[in-house]
Amino acid sequence: MKTKLLFIDRDGVLIREDPNDPQIDSWEKFEFIPGMISWLKKIAQETDYQLVMVTNQDGLGSPSFSEDKFWPLQHFLIKTLEGEGVHFAAVHIDKSFPHENKNTRKPGIGMLADYMRDPFDLQNSFVIGDRQTDLMLAKNLGAKGILFKREGLPDIEIDAALQNACVLKTNSWEAVYKAVIPKRTAVVRRKTNETDILIRLNLDGSGEGKIQTGIGFFDHMLAQVSRHGLLDLEIAIQGDLHIDEHHTIEDCGLALGEAFAQALGDKRGIERYGFVLPMDDCLALAAVDFGGRPWLVWHAQFAREKIGEMPAEMIFHFFKSFSDAAKCNLNIEASGENEHHKCESIFKAFAKAIKMAVRRDEKNKALPTTKGVL
Repeated sequence: MKTKLLFIDRDGVLIREDPNDPQIDSWEKFEFIPGMISWLKKIAQETDYQLVMVTNQDGLGSPSFSEDKFWPLQHFLIKTLEGEGVHFAAVHIDKSFPHENKNTRKPGIGMLADYMRDPFDLQNSFVIGDRQTDLMLAKNLGAKGILFKREGLPDIEIDAALQNACVLKTNSWEAVYKAVIPKRTAVVRRKTNETDILIRLNLDGSGEGKIQTGIGFFDHMLAQVSRHGLLDLEIAIQGDLHIDEHHTIEDCGLALGEAFAQALGDKRGIERYGFVLPMDDCLALAAVDFGGRPWLVWHAQFAREKIGEMPAEMIFHFFKSFSDAAKCNLNIEASGENEHHKCESIFKAFAKAIKMAVRRDEKNKALPTTKGVL
């Protein structure tokens, strides 16, 4: 896998910069950007970005800017971040003046030539800076740009030529975190002669669901998956219900499983396993393993032919289809007298199991396996 990078400016992004006195050469001028340490720490813990500091320090080493005034502050910055688990793989400092027009000075890429080749993934990397030159650097690298708005200055009007390079303009490190954290989303369209299905899934949602399968009870069950799994889930199905419910439910399971497989990606950092849930007279167990091997163990019986408009035999079939497409192991058991409660407890337990299994472990970015791949 190629390495993704965060090219991070220093002054105005990591530490505050006075627009009227931009040279940070004393402890009186040194102050961290609010929230920077905590959110950069989360980025370091939860992602596999390599961090690279890139900064222009006008005339560093000249009579106007003594290195003795620069390095104690720089070492303190690096040491403080290291103490919080934030490691910069490299620090690139250009010491020239603007009038020298050196290609090592941002937005030039002279200092960053080594990153222009494998194994680096610049297309999915970011440049985070507080000037248009940082956006220009992002464009020159083929990366995405985040413009950090400088305190005490009016909003920067981004040049038209740089609009496409800028994916975010903010003064919040929390917003930066949300922008660079990998999105665990999927959109799946499955169209056959029997069904036309569109699914939108966000594993890191808030439990919002919009379900339209044409089968009322099935809609109710899938809404439980969204709400109790804290997934944002949109499902729209046009199925051949004039024949029966079979294809609609089966194909929904396949499409939803495919959406989970896409959204989980390489599964790095997930808990992987995940629930016993009581509901009045019923008890359901749903255990899931997103380990790449599809298998379903099913111990649940239904006495009624249908629950609402949903054939009872299709409950098993839905989970079998999901397991096959998501490439996950599912073990489901349920007991009780009320068939509605029994079915609902299964879907709720399934939702809770998913919520546990897809949760990111903030302290562990490794794959949850010794095999090296899931």
